[in-house]
Amino acid sequence: RKRLQYSLDLCRSVQNKPAQFSCFGMHEWAMVYQGGPEGRARHEGKLPMRLSQAEIDAVVEARPTCCSHFDAFRFFTDNAKPFNKLHPTQDGRITNEQPGCLHTNMDLYKWAAKSMPWVGSELLWDTFEYAIRCREIDMRASPYDCSSLGLEPIRIETEAGRAEYEQAQRALTAAGKPLRARLIAALQNLLEAAPAFSTNIDISPKK
Repeated sequence: RKRLQYSLDLCRSVQNKPAQFSCFGMHEWAMVYQGGPEGRARHEGKLPMRLSQAEIDAVVEARPTCCSHFDAFRFFTDNAKPFNKLHPTQDGRITNEQPGCLHTNMDLYKWAAKSMPWVGSELLWDTFEYAIRCREIDMRASPYDCSSLGLEPIRIETEAGRAEYEQAQRALTAAGKPLRARLIAALQNLLEAAPAFSTNIDISPKK
């Protein structure tokens, strides 16, 4: 029951907040700032960069970073973390997460999966397909060259690219709202119908 209640509380909190659209996907850039941990990019050996390391670093240093998602922020390089306007924590997820964040929206699939089998396979599939759409925009806006995957870059280092990213982000936010509402309704109905329901396994986020 604890994991289901946590998922419900987080989804309710996110659903009731105004969406923020000022991040422009800078989290992926901050993860590889100055070469990433020990000078190694996060996806090194899988995807090449589309810009030089010096160009990537210059973008991070020139643009404000305002990532609200802990699971993204924790992968920032140590030297990139001070650039972030926020300092999200695991315990502060309900406070910090908001519906404009692509990672928060991708997490709808995670919360649906952790609420199975009670929320149903149709909702699980719909959130999975939605998470793929979010991830595509996430990677297209990154400094990685994803052309081998058939993905054209969203060049957020340019004004036109930032406008393109925000347009896609707004569309995904709108598409995520009814999915989140369905998950909230499913969890709420379950918990209200079975007040004594409990699970022996707690898989709420751990530190």
